[in-house]
Amino acid sequence: MRTRRGELGLLVGVAVGLLVGCAAGHTPSPLPTTPAVTAAPTPTPWPLPARFPSPEYGINVHLWWDRWAAMRDWRLVTEGGFTWVKQRLAWRDVEGDRGQYDWSIPDQIVDEAAQRSLNLVFRLDGTPDWAAPPDSQATLDTPPADVQTLGTFCHAVATRYRGRVRGYQVWNEPNLAREWGGQLPDPAGYVALLRACYLGIKTADPQALVISAGLAPTGSGPPEAMPDADFLGAMYEAGAASFFDLLGLNAPGYAAPPEAAPGEVARRSEYGDHSFFCFRHVEEMRAIMERYGDGARQVAILEFGWTTDPVHPAYSWFAVSPETQAEYLVRAFRYARTHWSPWIGLLFVWTLPDPHWTPENEEFWWGIVDPFYWEQVTPEEGGRLRPAYSALRAALAGEP
Repeated sequence: MRTRRGELGLLVGVAVGLLVGCAAGHTPSPLPTTPAVTAAPTPTPWPLPARFPSPEYGINVHLWWDRWAAMRDWRLVTEGGFTWVKQRLAWRDVEGDRGQYDWSIPDQIVDEAAQRSLNLVFRLDGTPDWAAPPDSQATLDTPPADVQTLGTFCHAVATRYRGRVRGYQVWNEPNLAREWGGQLPDPAGYVALLRACYLGIKTADPQALVISAGLAPTGSGPPEAMPDADFLGAMYEAGAASFFDLLGLNAPGYAAPPEAAPGEVARRSEYGDHSFFCFRHVEEMRAIMERYGDGARQVAILEFGWTTDPVHPAYSWFAVSPETQAEYLVRAFRYARTHWSPWIGLLFVWTLPDPHWTPENEEFWWGIVDPFYWEQVTPEEGGRLRPAYSALRAALAGEP
């Protein structure tokens, strides 16, 4: 993939430095520091990265720790008609000690995806203790003290899986304090992290796709969050457009059907009285891209779905029945294909569940099958199918 002249020179310089460091047996040199923030729209780089048929269909998976359950889920992915999978790769699970890598599990996942001709995206986050700020307790969502340490890790991952992993999602929902180490959301800080990862990945595997973090639809302000529309605009102001191939968004449907327009949702109390409480909020985020001259770039919806949660009050107010969940997921695919072409690229359903989730986990209720080890499922069944899986399988089997 070619880049603009300035970025090409920067990438070449970084690549030379990394190669020289590796040849000498040392840790790769730190990546360049983040450039000064500019307050002007950044045009889409040209030429654009490879584009996708509009859309392509994927699903989030949880294959890391339980290899027995993973075999069930690989079968569900392929039989369901999905061609993309997205798996979290936590930095701390691979580089728990600085410079000491354990590739055993990601190697298996990459091999298993290749055996099934599936396109794999890794979500990169999960700061290890050694890279966390010294005055903080490291968690999976704590940004590193020095973003270049994550950039170096991204380079190591992309080097190992060059040509085998199609893309990398950099972080998740940084507009929420709980996904940013409990800190005030910081768009410029996220752009610095994104830039470090972009350069680390592209110097190792120029064809790999870099996808910006999915943003959580919200209207909440500081200190607990930053509205996703405000956060995206601030990302563009900080120069983010030079450092991703697809814009990542999250698009839960909440209580509204997938065809409901943001304006309609904002007027109806049963839907939440805010325009971001719907699948089509993606269109409002797309308008921000166009305002910043980025209309030619495609979007990846990294998580979308409807919950059936009757347990947790924060989620049960917008829960739907399992049958409605199934219907809405199929209609969401149909709506995106009909109305969002050609700018929609990838759609990832949330989710095939973690095999150990129980009804006490709010994530349990988003799944399209039962978790593998749920107590009400016999070992012989290995997890019942929910209506959503069967409906999606039938719909994707009928795709042209």
